[in-house]
Amino acid sequence: MIPSVEIDAVPDPIPADLVVLDVREDDEWAAAHIEGAVHIPLMELPARLGEFVELEADQTLVVCKAGGRSARAVAYLTQQGYDAVNLVDGMMGWERAGRPMVADTGQPPQVI
Repeated sequence: MIPSVEIDAVPDPIPADLVVLDVREDDEWAAAHIEGAVHIPLMELPARLGEFVELEADQTLVVCKAGGRSARAVAYLTQQGYDAVNLVDGMMGWERAGRPMVADTGQPPQVI
C-alpha cells in the first residue's frame, strides 16, 4: 500500500519541515507548480536521488498531475527508507482546491 494523503489533509501553508517533490515533466512544471517545490521528473529520480537526499526532509509530499507517477515515486522513495506520501489527485486536485500555484511561462498557472 502506497502512503497517500488527500488534499484536505495537506496543511495550508505547507510547513517548513515538509518538502514537496514534483515528479512531472518539464513542460508540466513550467505551466504550474507549487511554489517552493523541488522538481525532479520521475524518470530522473533514481539518478538524481543524491539531490533529494540533500533536502534532509522530515517528510516529503510527492505530486504529479493525477497521482499515478507520484505513487510510483513514493514506492521507490519508501523502498529507499524515506518518509514520503503521495498526493491523491495530484496537481489536478491541488488546482481544484484553489491552492496557490506559480508558473514559469508568464501565463496564469494552469495544470496541463
